[in-house]
Amino acid sequence: MSQLKKGSKKLLNAWAFYDWANSVYTLTIASSIFPLFYSNLFDTKEELVYAFGFEMKQTVLISIVTAFTFLVVAFLSPLLSGIADYVGNKKNFMKFFCYMGGLGCIGLYFFDKDRIHISMLFYFMGLLGYWGSLVFYNSYLPDIAFPEQQDSISAKGFSWGYFGSVLLLLLNLAMVMYPSWFGFDVSISKALSINGSETEIAAALEKAKNAASFEAMKISFITVGLWWVLFSQYTFYHLPKGSFKGRKVTKAIVFNGFRELQSVWTDLKNNLRLKRYLNAFFVFSMAVQTIMLMAVYFGEKEILWESEAQKTIGLIVSILAIQLVAVLGAVVTSRLSKSYGNIKTLIIINIIWMGLCFYAYFMKTPVQFYIAATLVGFVMGGVQSLGRSTYSKFLPETKDTTSYFSFYDVAEKIGIVIGMSIFAIVDEKYNMRYAILFLFVFFLIGVILLFRVPRLKTD
Repeated sequence: MSQLKKGSKKLLNAWAFYDWANSVYTLTIASSIFPLFYSNLFDTKEELVYAFGFEMKQTVLISIVTAFTFLVVAFLSPLLSGIADYVGNKKNFMKFFCYMGGLGCIGLYFFDKDRIHISMLFYFMGLLGYWGSLVFYNSYLPDIAFPEQQDSISAKGFSWGYFGSVLLLLLNLAMVMYPSWFGFDVSISKALSINGSETEIAAALEKAKNAASFEAMKISFITVGLWWVLFSQYTFYHLPKGSFKGRKVTKAIVFNGFRELQSVWTDLKNNLRLKRYLNAFFVFSMAVQTIMLMAVYFGEKEILWESEAQKTIGLIVSILAIQLVAVLGAVVTSRLSKSYGNIKTLIIINIIWMGLCFYAYFMKTPVQFYIAATLVGFVMGGVQSLGRSTYSKFLPETKDTTSYFSFYDVAEKIGIVIGMSIFAIVDEKYNMRYAILFLFVFFLIGVILLFRVPRLKTD
C-alpha cells in the first residue's frame, strides 16, 4: 500500500475515525453504564470494600485507581513517546495501548467485588489503554494535516467520536432497560413464584429483570472493547508508520524519552507563545476535566430528584445531551476560531465555564440540571477540540511531534490528578457545590494566562 500524502482527505478522515473507535470508552465506561454497574455491585452505598490492604469506601477505591492510572500515563507518555520518535514506530505503540484498552473493557465482564484486585486490573487496563493511545493519536495531527486543516479535522474527529459513542450507548441502554428484547431471560422467576401472590410474583419478576439488566451491563462492556478494536483497524491501515525507520531499541534508548522531554522543556523556554499557552491549558484543562469526571456524581447527590427512576433516567438523558451538544460545540468553535482566532475563542469559552460554575452552585431542580448539561456539552466540545488543535498549530517545525504532544498529555493528566484532589478536599470539608464553585478560580486564571499568550494575525 502506498502511503497517503499529508493533507489528503482520505488520510485526514482515517485519522479522525479513531475518535469514532475509541470514544465509546469514555461514554459507556467512564461516564454512564460502568458507574451504574459499579454502584449496583454493592448492597448499599455505604458498603466498604477491602483492597490493597485497606478497607475503604467503594467510591474512594475507584477514585484511587483512577488517579493512579493518570499518574502512570503521565510518567509513561514521555518515556514511550521518546522511544517511538527515535525508532519511528509510534503506530505500533498506539496499537498496543488500543488493544490493551479493548481487552480491559472486555475483561470488565468479569468484574466482581469478590475478585476486586483482578477486577480493578481490567479497569486499569481500559483507562490506561484509552489515554495511552491518545498520546500517539494526538501526535499524528501535525503529521497528517497542514496548519490550516488542523482545527477542522480535530473538530471532525471529536464530532465523529460523539456520534459513534452515542450510537453504541443507545444500543447498550436499550439492552439494559429492555433486556428481554435482546434475549436475556426475565421470566425464570415465574416458576419460583407461581404459587405466590400477585405482589410476590411481580416482585420476583422485577428481581429477574434487574438481574437481566445487570447481565446486559456486563455484555455492554464487551461491545465497547470489540467496537474500539475493530473500528480502529481503518485508522491503523492508513496512518503512516512514523518519521524514521530501521532503528532498534537499546538500553540507552530506553531513557531517550526523558532526554527528549528535557529537550522539549528547553525548547519551550525559547518559545514564549507555546510555553504560555501550555501554562494556560494546564490550568483551564484541570477544571474542565474535573467537572467532566464529577458531573454525574454531582447530579446524583445534589439535585432534588422526585424518585430513583427519575434520577436514573435524568442522568442518562443528561449524559446523552452533553455528548450530542458537544458535536455542535466542536463545529461552532472551529468556525469561530476562523473568524476571531483560537486564543480569543478559548477566552470566550473559559468565561462561559466561569458562569457555569456559579450556575451549578445554585441549581437544585432537574430542569436546571438539564440546562447546565446542555451548556456543559457545548463548551466541552469546543474546549477539547480547540485546545488540541491550538497546541498543534503553535508547535515549531519539527519531526519530534510525539514528544511535544507528550507534554500536552502530561499537563492534562497531572491537571486531572490535581483537580480531582482539590475537588475532593473541598467536597470533604464543605460540599460538592463549594467544590464546583471553587473551580471558578481555575477558569479565571486560565483566562488571564490566555490573555498573556502572544498572538499572530493567524491565531
